[in-house]
Amino acid sequence: MRTGTDGGADGLAWKSLARCAEAVVGWWAVLRSPPRMPLGVLTVDLHCIAVMAIAALVAIVATMGTVDGAAMAWQATLKLSFVTPFEDITDFGRSQWLLVPAAVLMLVVAAVNSPVLGHISNLVLTAVIVRLGFVFAAIALPSLLVTVVKRLIGRVRPSDLGPFAYYPFSWRASYASLPSGHATTVFAALVAIGLVWPRARPFLLAYALVIAVSRIIVSAHYPSDVVAGAAFGALGALLVREWFAVRRLGFAVAADGQIHTLPGPSFRRIKGVVRRLLGQ
Repeated sequence: MRTGTDGGADGLAWKSLARCAEAVVGWWAVLRSPPRMPLGVLTVDLHCIAVMAIAALVAIVATMGTVDGAAMAWQATLKLSFVTPFEDITDFGRSQWLLVPAAVLMLVVAAVNSPVLGHISNLVLTAVIVRLGFVFAAIALPSLLVTVVKRLIGRVRPSDLGPFAYYPFSWRASYASLPSGHATTVFAALVAIGLVWPRARPFLLAYALVIAVSRIIVSAHYPSDVVAGAAFGALGALLVREWFAVRRLGFAVAADGQIHTLPGPSFRRIKGVVRRLLGQ
């Protein structure tokens, strides 16, 4: 059996790694490329996002003033046997549960992408990569940004100090309550994955709501933290969609300025490519 970079298992591994590295460089170049259309076409969509952001801010302030204290008192009445299961459930709101699979799938698709598969098969794989790349960026960017923002705000997590205790510019986890990072992640996923695979929306909504409520039950956040995280994640994912849309990556901007999801490869085509890869 031959070894090295020109044949055998080692050669195949090196070629796969080379394709992955080439794909990463290519993706970065595409994402940094100039828009294919003027940003002015997004005026209507940006206006809608601005209105939603203002509405979310009003909801956050209202929740902070009317619900947070009562929720803290309610949480204190919960039995440990009820809270304990949610301590496990809430961990599924961590971003790595979504980002790692998306990143691995992108690298796998890049590794198997080869001219040998033919033009149509490679187009299918490219379409899959674009959609996975959007989902990854739409979840990762809001989650990363909120990690910084919450520490700059410095709201104290639920404690005897009450819902209006703040220590701005603190980098301690105990002073990083607003917004909720878990809520940001799951609502960004709800929007991002829901835009690409609409049929998954009911399951994603249930997932997002369970994680959001779990953050309150385990006394990690106030309700207003969760509302803020949900808004941050959802609006952040929509802004990432606009970045992709003006470059016609998975989305397109219509003449009226509305953004539409471009048709993706059907399950039948994807299954056909997989069969071809497996030599069936």
